[in-house]
Amino acid sequence: MDGNRRFARTHGIETVEGHNLGFEALAKILEVCYKSGVQVVTIYAFSIENFKRSKYEVDALMDMAKVKLVQLAQHGDLLDRYGASVRILGERELLKPDVLEAMDRAVNMTKRNGNAILNICFPYTSHAEMTTAIRNTVIDYSSPLPSQQRTFSESHIVHHIRARRFSANTLSPEVSKVRSRSPSSGTTSDTEDSTSSSTTLNQESTSGESIIEDDDDLKEQRNNTYLDAESITPEILNDHMYTAGLPPLDLLIRTSGVERLSDFMLWQVHQDTQIVFLKCLWPEFDLWTFLPVLIEWQWRRRKMSEKLDLLGIGKEPVKVKAL
Repeated sequence: MDGNRRFARTHGIETVEGHNLGFEALAKILEVCYKSGVQVVTIYAFSIENFKRSKYEVDALMDMAKVKLVQLAQHGDLLDRYGASVRILGERELLKPDVLEAMDRAVNMTKRNGNAILNICFPYTSHAEMTTAIRNTVIDYSSPLPSQQRTFSESHIVHHIRARRFSANTLSPEVSKVRSRSPSSGTTSDTEDSTSSSTTLNQESTSGESIIEDDDDLKEQRNNTYLDAESITPEILNDHMYTAGLPPLDLLIRTSGVERLSDFMLWQVHQDTQIVFLKCLWPEFDLWTFLPVLIEWQWRRRKMSEKLDLLGIGKEPVKVKAL
């Protein structure tokens, strides 16, 4: 969605109006996508780098996002007609509460739609996405796996018996005296000694159990099971990306004549992704510009499928994803 500001400058209109025209172009392109059978559309609506623009322009873009996104999601409007659900991909903590509220509202309004998906990258950069994915992977692999030990496990029972034996073998001198006394001794004295010995037994038993339980805790810490870092694969990292669970990136389109990806979908681009750079500015991107791109992509895909069939290589059908 590149070229709104340049379009505004070349046509002598306000920058905000250029962004408004860009939103109208988006609505038209989404309708073409969904009518053509494209099931996943991802748009680069706002880069984290865009926060460096003037406060006036950033605030205007945020206000526009709040209004336009809810309009798209309303009952009977574009997303509802084609059964498309909204997903927000990006660094949510960088957005103001009112913007987050509007985005979450749009997500909730469309969460039951299951025919297509609209991913809105806002605010987003691919570097931020990959950093978040790696950080979350490290957290997963640094946390011990849930223990499968039962509350009354065999090891717990053994430790308890050992604690009892330990306390019995380390009786205090007072306890020994009680055991050696004659039964004919005074009742009061027996009672007092009995109380004293009982207290001593409990104290020493508790001490013994504490020592062994502390050792048990140390052993448990040493015996914690962690995921093996050597098992981390591209698929593991892919499962931690914002686009986890979505089909591969088949077609990437950038308008405005700039031939670079600008920190967008760097992880998702693969050897079979078709990248198309168009000279038109985003507000000028319409049906007649988009259809030739779709037709060429479909032709290339058909030729690739025919080649794989000749080689006897089966290929799983994948959903189309356009950006």
